Amino acid sequence: MCEDNQTMVTKIILLGFQNIHRIKTLLFCLFLLSYMVILIGNLLIILLVSTNDHLNRPMYFFLKHLALADLLLSTSILPIMLHVILMDGGNLSIFGCMSQLFFTIFSSFAQCCLLTVMSFDRYLAICNPLRYSSIMNINLSFQLVIGSWTIGSILVLCEAILIYQLQFCTFNVIDHFFCDFAPLLALSSSDSFILIWVDFVFNIFVIFLPFVLVTVSYVCIFISILKISSTGGKKKAFSTCSSHLAIVCTYYGTLIAIYILPTGGNSLNENQFKSLAFVALTPFINPIIYSLRNKEIKEALKLTNRKVLAMHQ
Repeated sequence: MCEDNQTMVTKIILLGFQNIHRIKTLLFCLFLLSYMVILIGNLLIILLVSTNDHLNRPMYFFLKHLALADLLLSTSILPIMLHVILMDGGNLSIFGCMSQLFFTIFSSFAQCCLLTVMSFDRYLAICNPLRYSSIMNINLSFQLVIGSWTIGSILVLCEAILIYQLQFCTFNVIDHFFCDFAPLLALSSSDSFILIWVDFVFNIFVIFLPFVLVTVSYVCIFISILKISSTGGKKKAFSTCSSHLAIVCTYYGTLIAIYILPTGGNSLNENQFKSLAFVALTPFINPIIYSLRNKEIKEALKLTNRKVLAMHQ
């Protein structure tokens, strides 16, 4: 409980980006356009994979769920961020702030697990192609996806129980555009030692360990590709995993930039823009990478377009 001379906080004030008054409208339009691309692109991938039989394969099944995780992450943050930019700040209730944090953590954990599952799928396809169909069947694909979402749900529930026990007294201002873990913890007047260590252990389990597994998978993949005698065979094998590799590099690159690389003198603004790269860049480029680099996605898009045109004739 808050002390007698302290006020119980019921709302969190988000300051957003400071000193952007001259370019506020430009930033709003830019991020609104980015969010529209994220929505349309990821929804399109979900639609194409769900409605085209020739995309009924594990790789695209995983991609559909990765697109769903991208939508969840961006939708939990970007609409509120747009309001904060337009209004030079904003506020959320304590419950709303915590809910935003939970959805952000949940989708991030699920993304890490799904990217790991996708790297395992590419490892089997390239390093063990003869047994790929028998190992990566429909049942295993479904179990891996359910496991990814379940891990995210269980871990975020554990953190939610601890976060809901925090007390917020007097101070309610966050110099950020969303309710991130560290700024929210800094506002709390409760002892957060256990929560910090729980979050650290979870990050090791869901972020660092999957990163190691993804790295090992691609080391094995590159070794297998180098053993292929023909240049055409090497290009074909690499093309099957290049899109996923680009997404992995973007995703973990932004995570490393946020949590590992040191910040400069203007650390608050620097952390904001690093966080922005994480919540907006990866969901933005995922559908673009798979649309531009994947022939089967292109063919599915053309086929769906022809069906739509035929229905209106």
